[in-house]
Amino acid sequence: MVIITKTAITSFGREHAEAADALNNWYEIALKADWRTFTDIKQTFNSVDYVGNERFVFNIKGNKYRLIVMLFFDIRTIFIRFIGTHAEYDRIDATTI
Repeated sequence: MVIITKTAITSFGREHAEAADALNNWYEIALKADWRTFTDIKQTFNSVDYVGNERFVFNIKGNKYRLIVMLFFDIRTIFIRFIGTHAEYDRIDATTI
């Protein structure tokens, strides 16, 4: 998959060092993936949720952080839309970011 942009992961990892390894692990797995359906993602990351409007939510580091991406299967592209804590996630509408 093509992931836009790793800068979001790097920046968040600098501010939240305890999340850096888990986010980089997600990045490396997603980069090598060839996901064509939601089921394909679920086989790789069982805790992923589809929240509508092409948005998928991944639990990071034992569910301490959330990563929201827009994923387009047809062009094999992932856009990172949000990385944050559960408290930050609870204040947003994941389908609109």
